[in-house]
Amino acid sequence: MRKYIFAFALLLCSLSAMAQTQTQEQPDTVIITLRNGNEVRYTSDQFDRIQVIFNLHYGVKVYLKNGKSKDYLASQVTYAKYHQGGQGGDITDNNVNRNRYRAKLLEYPHLAADSTMNQLVIKSTSKYGITLSLEWSYADKANRWTCYELHDGNLENNVDRTNTFYEDTEIPAKYRSTLKNYKNNKSSLDASKSFSRGHLCPSADRLCSTDQNKQTFFLSNMQPQYQSHNGGLWNTLEDRVRQCAEMSDIDTLYVVKAATIRADQLLPEKCVGEEGQLIVPKYFYMALLAYNKSTNEYKAIGIWTEHKSTTESYKDNKGLSHYAKSIDDLEEMTGIDFFCNLPDDIENSVESSFDLNYWNNHGFAVK
Repeated sequence: MRKYIFAFALLLCSLSAMAQTQTQEQPDTVIITLRNGNEVRYTSDQFDRIQVIFNLHYGVKVYLKNGKSKDYLASQVTYAKYHQGGQGGDITDNNVNRNRYRAKLLEYPHLAADSTMNQLVIKSTSKYGITLSLEWSYADKANRWTCYELHDGNLENNVDRTNTFYEDTEIPAKYRSTLKNYKNNKSSLDASKSFSRGHLCPSADRLCSTDQNKQTFFLSNMQPQYQSHNGGLWNTLEDRVRQCAEMSDIDTLYVVKAATIRADQLLPEKCVGEEGQLIVPKYFYMALLAYNKSTNEYKAIGIWTEHKSTTESYKDNKGLSHYAKSIDDLEEMTGIDFFCNLPDDIENSVESSFDLNYWNNHGFAVK
């Protein structure tokens, strides 16, 4: 990993500080200078780990001992440094396949190679930091994936669902989905079928503030989805993810939710609205990574569901065992490199298999 440089503009995201290994030490002190002239200091008895993010909506994320976290936006920060025994430290880069541009949090999959036809979109609020991030495919006019974190700092239920949908004006008009794409929509093959605006980061995962909840309603966070799937199996899985994130031994649950948009993984029909049409995925899936800071351990699992217009029961289909995949298998099926920002030794270990008992004991057991 490159050196931490005192000037914040040169900080390139110390992922190793974010996910420390046994051979690394945490900084003793973190010092952040804000644009208003104030200085914020954290000592080792106050925080567990830090993330330093370059060119994102926030610049420094500090995970506190009380289980909360604090974000400092890039627009607020002029200067950031850390001390380790009074000196700056070198950290070895042990991550070959990490993202080299912007998307350096643990929840981010590897960005698509063609940056001219794929756009990284990050939604955030000043109080809670990043709400969600997503990669949008111009060629497909579709979401490639949405990712986000669940932890004590954003699992509060403070507000109601806002329920107003928005076009995402961060995406150029000719490439984004529109309200009219979904209005009065029908299947191109069967006029009796229609599609919901199916959330990837669900509204219920962002009830800590009205502003964050509103951001889940951008159409860029949607895929056309049969309501039988959206309100049935998918909704059940989303409930289980929240239950999992609330477990006391999971400090952060890193979540990727997506649907297949490759040509060979689409349904033959289109979602045809009052204006234009959208592709319809054949599969919806999740990639989950749980972190326990007391043991510095990670657990990962993939979940794969077929997108059907008929109701499917989580319980009747043997629960999680029916849908579970290793992350390696999920990567093979989707062509997407998940959790690429983990150090390679950890990534290879957690992605090769999954512990079904662990996940069933963390919220996914059939009830």
